[in-house]
Amino acid sequence: MKQYLIDGLSSHDYEKLKKYCNETFGLPSLGSIYWVEIDPVILDEQQKAHVECQPHYFAFELESQHLSCELLVRIKKSIKCDCMHYADQKQREWIMNMVDRILDALDITI
Repeated sequence: MKQYLIDGLSSHDYEKLKKYCNETFGLPSLGSIYWVEIDPVILDEQQKAHVECQPHYFAFELESQHLSCELLVRIKKSIKCDCMHYADQKQREWIMNMVDRILDALDITI
């Protein structure tokens, strides 16, 4: 699985991230998985055309010592669709920049 991984979180960092994620993305599903909706502007042509599959998401997994962001664009309405695939460059940059902004805003230095 392709992912963006931030490890070495302290317990204080984890608590700040957990509070932020709960408030911003809603309570996690499947234990520690948060669904982060992708900005529709950066969807590729196929994803934009699949209006019935929207919105599209990235999965964040927050554990006590790490945050991982799966680089697979997902949907919640179906198990499989052609519009689900690994993020393109623009989408990867968007999710990585988002995580970096969150860490900066929470004053988390790794």
